[in-house]
This record gives sequence, C-alpha cells and structure tokens, in this order.
Amino acid sequence: MELPTSHAAKKDLNYYLPLCRAIVTGDWEKAKRFFDNDSNAKEARITEDKDTPLLLAVKRGCKFQLLEKLVEMMPPRVLELGDDKGSTTLHVAAALGDTQAAKLLVRKHPSLFYIRNNAGYLPVHLAAMHGKRETTFYLLVDAKDDEESNPFGDDSVPMLMHYVINARFYDAALYLLQRYPWLVKGSLSPLEGIAHDPCVFPSRARFNIWQRFIYSCAPLNLRIFSNYDEEDTENTGFQFCKGNCIVAGCKKKQAVIWEILGKIVPYIKCIGDTKLLHCQAIILVRSICKEVVNLNNEDSSTIFRGALLLAAKYGISEIVEEILKVFPSAITFKDENEHTSLHLAVMYRHEKVFNFLYQQSGEYIQLLSQLDSQQNNILHLAGYSAHQDLDFASTAILQVQRELRWYKEVEKLVLPGQKEAKNCYGKTPLRVFLEEHATMVQNEEQWMKGMATSCTAATLIGTVAFTAAITLPGANNDEGFPIISKEAAHIIFNIANALTLFSSLSTVIIFLSILISHYAIIDFLHSAPKRLIMGLVSLFLSVTFMILSFSATLCFVSGQKKIILFLVVILACIPVTLFVFLQFPLLLAMIRSTYFPRFFTSHKSN
Repeated sequence: MELPTSHAAKKDLNYYLPLCRAIVTGDWEKAKRFFDNDSNAKEARITEDKDTPLLLAVKRGCKFQLLEKLVEMMPPRVLELGDDKGSTTLHVAAALGDTQAAKLLVRKHPSLFYIRNNAGYLPVHLAAMHGKRETTFYLLVDAKDDEESNPFGDDSVPMLMHYVINARFYDAALYLLQRYPWLVKGSLSPLEGIAHDPCVFPSRARFNIWQRFIYSCAPLNLRIFSNYDEEDTENTGFQFCKGNCIVAGCKKKQAVIWEILGKIVPYIKCIGDTKLLHCQAIILVRSICKEVVNLNNEDSSTIFRGALLLAAKYGISEIVEEILKVFPSAITFKDENEHTSLHLAVMYRHEKVFNFLYQQSGEYIQLLSQLDSQQNNILHLAGYSAHQDLDFASTAILQVQRELRWYKEVEKLVLPGQKEAKNCYGKTPLRVFLEEHATMVQNEEQWMKGMATSCTAATLIGTVAFTAAITLPGANNDEGFPIISKEAAHIIFNIANALTLFSSLSTVIIFLSILISHYAIIDFLHSAPKRLIMGLVSLFLSVTFMILSFSATLCFVSGQKKIILFLVVILACIPVTLFVFLQFPLLLAMIRSTYFPRFFTSHKSN
C-alpha cells in the first residue's frame, strides 16, 4: 500500500537526518560519506523549508571550512536552488550578514548576484534590509563584473536606495545617487526618506555638556566612494581630501590618538560615529538637492514640497536650509491643511526651523498673515498645545513656561488685528491658549505646591541650627565665654551655623509663599519659576552650611584624631552630593530656561 504524500515526504526527510546532523555539527567526514553513498543528496531538499545541504549550512552558520568544501564539490546549478521562499544561498548569506560566505559563493558562481527570490529581492536588498553594513557594501561595490553595467536593473535601484537610507548607510546611498541620478524622482523619494529620520541630524541631537565637548573634538573619518567638489565640502563645515578614505577636522596623528581613545572608552567612539553619521546625512541631503533642482520646475516642486514640510514637522533645520538655498520659492509650500513650513514649525515647537524661516527676507510677512483650513492664524497655532511630547522639559513647570514663551514671542510678530481674530470655531488666539492649557496649568500648580513641602526639611534644619547655637560642649572661662571659642573650628562652626539658620528660614519663607499663592497662567513665565529657583538655592545652601557646622563641631570634639576627621569629611560630602545629583539638574534647567532662554534670539535683534 502506498503511503500518503505527507508520510512519504516525512520518510524522505528522516532519511536525510544524518546529513543534517553532520552539517549542523560541522562533521565533514560524515557529510562526505553521505554524499559518496548518495550523489543526488547534493541538490536534495533535506528540511521542511526545502533547504538543500548548502542552504542549510549557510543558514546554520556552520564552520567555514565545511562550507568551503561543500561549495567546492557542488555544481554551479546547485547554488542557484532556493528554499520555499525562493532565496538562494547568497540571499541567505546576505540576510545573515555573512560576508565571508557571500564572497565564497560569488567566486564560485558570479551570476548569483542577479538572481531574485519569490518577493523579487536581490541579495543586496536583503543585506540592506537587515542592516548588514559590510555585506551590503561588498554586494554593492565589489560583486559587480562590469563597472559600466547596470547590475541591479532600473526597477531594483529605487527599492535598494530606500533600504540603504532606512539602514542609515548614507555613504552607500550617495554612491547610488551618483551612479543613478534619476533616483531623486519617483514614488520612493530619497529626500523624504531621510526626512523621516530626524535623529541623524545635528539639530535634533540631545547632548549634555560633556557629550557636546566630545562631539566637537571628534575627528571625521568619512568613507566615501567618490569625490566631491570643493564648494560642496567646504560648506559642510569640514575639510575634505579627495580619495576613498578622507580624514577631516584634525591631523592624522590626532585621528590615531582618537581611535585609541575610542577603543579604550567605547562611549567616545559612539559619539564620534554619531558625528560621522550627521555629516554623511548632510552631504547626502545636499547632493540630492543639487540633483532635484536640475529637474523641471513641476518635478522639483513635487519633490521639495513633501521633504520640506516633513523637515519642518520633525524640526530638521538642515534639510529646510538646504532646500530653501537651492529653491527659495519652496517657502510658500502648503500641506493639505493649508499649513506652511512656518506654521508647522510653530505647531511642533521647533525654534531652529522657525528662526531660520523668520530670517528669510521678503516672504515671512506673508507667511505670518496666512490662515489654515480652519481659519487659524499663526498665533492660534501657537495657542494650541504642542503637537509633540514635551520630553525636552525635565519638569512640569518648564513645559508651561516653554508654551508661554512660544505664545508671547509669536504674539510680538503678528499684527494687532490678528491677536483678536477668530477662527472657524469663533475663538481668539488667547481663548485657544487658555482652553488648551487649563489642565496643564492646574497640574503645574499642584506640582509647585508639592515641591513647597520641602519647607518641612528647611524647618527641621533651622531648628537644629538654633539648638546647636545655644548648646556647646565644654566649660566656660572666667568671663563666661566657652573655653574653645578662640579655636578655628569654633569660629567656622559659629559662621556656618548662623548661615544655616538664616538660609533655612529664608527657605521656609519662600516655600510658604509658594504654598499659599494662587497663580495666573502668566505667572509661570517668570514669577513662579523664580520663586522655585530661590527656594531650591536657599535649601541647597542650608544643607551645605548645616553639614559644614556639623563637621566643625566634630573637629573640636574629636580633638587630634585625624582618622575621625578624614571620615567626617568623606561622609559629609554624601548628602551634599546626593542633593546635587537629585536637584541640581532641575535647578540648572530652570535657571537656563528663566534667565538665559535661547529661543528667538535672532528676533530680538531684529
């Protein structure tokens, strides 16, 4: 009786189990004996995924020596066989990022590079899709027979460009762009593709002071496939030398030192790689813009419109600048809701983009007076809540302060009549702002009063300081003064204790005023933040002076025991350090936001 097809297939797969085990374990002798006994096994389907022995070896990442022997004994047609998805051995090697295996396969059968799987993908597509940089570059550059040929086919290049941009292989994207300039137009716009990834531009980087310092010192080692013209590279802000490997921004010796530091401290290398990525992204954008502007006006407008509006939405000032530099009329582009790039910069609170657009002569007055599809002017849009998470604000009060600053600065730029203009819902800009931020202001007030409970700690500090001032160790002299009153430690104690008392009482008064006050929304721009800053500063000073007075007390109590003094100094630093780490970032952010705002600085000069 003949078995059903499924049972027959299962029996066939069981037959190949010894071969599968030999391949997975890297046992070449057993695999060779199997092939000697059954020569048809070389191209047999030995797994449920219809893998051949060679496919299984590549998928399981077997030892290279075994793979090399398998490839050597296989006829070229076996290398073309695909699995159930039509993926050949080179497809699998590309997806896994196994460059060594890919080189071995291409040497054996160069035509593998041009075979597509069932989805229509070439191996280089899969390498880029899976973010395998080394394999992508090998298949993109080294695996071609003829430099002047079109190895990808016109239908494959746009998709390949899309994948290398998604993988952030911008040097590879630049190579494709220089080889196929027509890529700038089409359904998959490279400019829009890179605009969807704002994190690869300096304007969207979020660095602390140390990261900014490392970033500014990092040299650039740009791996570029071809030469740039001098004007293009100079405008990037770095110096370039022609060649495949270009060291810019520092001397060769400095680059070597930096490379050594990067190996010792990987974090430094990470920031250097980020700077390299930023520079490559800017160069790619500039190159795309130069190609797009050579098209007819209709095509250029179509390409630039989508990219410019996306860049304004995501706050990528570099793309906005590059587009307007080569195509100034793009400043008037609108989206489906009649929002211009200036409107989007206000809606998404991107001050760098707004500053640049405002500085463009001739057009900004017209943009400020334009209405969107709901009859909102630009001040209405500033009144609505930000169209993004305010993750840049470390505290609630900074969020309200930032929203207020945006509204006030835009209010200075519009005509008086626009301040009272109504949208299609009959609302003025001020009414929109108050309604949109009512809940936020209520939450901010509760947060402020929660912070004011810190006055409890200040009261405790003041009580301790007052008690310490009237309770001193040791006896008094004939004049009624403490015997230790002339010692340096005692003098330090008296001064520190007095400062502790005064600063703690000041803290209590400031926090009490915060606790009992009722705030209007405008108070969150200057008044409320300044009170909180003064309260935190006085609280920090009271804690510091209290620790200092306590340390001085131990000095004249412990006498000459230096080990005790040393331990006291170490332990005294702990609470101060904790306060600095926990509260100082908040304090610093509030001081910077309140007294040194960086928004709209160019507008004030105008």
